[in-house]
Amino acid sequence: MNDHTSDAQDQAGTDATRGEQAPVEAAAPAETDAKLAELEDRWLRAVAELDNLRKRIARDAERIRAEERSKVAAEWLSVLDNLELALSHAVHGGDGAGAVLEGVRAVRDQAVTLLEKLGYPRHDETGVPFDPTRHEAVTTVERDDVDPGTVVEVLRPGYGDGERQLRPAIVAVAKKVE
Repeated sequence: MNDHTSDAQDQAGTDATRGEQAPVEAAAPAETDAKLAELEDRWLRAVAELDNLRKRIARDAERIRAEERSKVAAEWLSVLDNLELALSHAVHGGDGAGAVLEGVRAVRDQAVTLLEKLGYPRHDETGVPFDPTRHEAVTTVERDDVDPGTVVEVLRPGYGDGERQLRPAIVAVAKKVE
């Protein structure tokens, strides 16, 4: 304890032994009630502001999601238009099956390019080591011309990288010939 506290306690003790009470300074009840009412009002306003902020953030997030969905859908419209054009040529007697096949390939290439532009590059490489973060092995194939654990066939390509991966590539992996 410090000297000031000790002195105050000694004085209070002396006053108590003489039958006197040390003066206690207390705020008036009206002043305490006003302070309490002000604090309660400030607390209620803060809670209301927080609730309004939550609602505004939710509305803004939904608006942003809707805008992004619209942008992506608009990007896909040209892919859909070209697919319909290829089908129209097939139905109305275009240059035959070869032209339709070329048209469908062009539309597929356009779709792959669009996915890459949106940040989801295609992964359909063979001859690379199996990577469980990028590949999903569904079968193994006995091969002696490549190292075991090498991707020898891509059954379905993967799109995206890391945390932005839409799906892994579905692959067949080489295993040692027995």
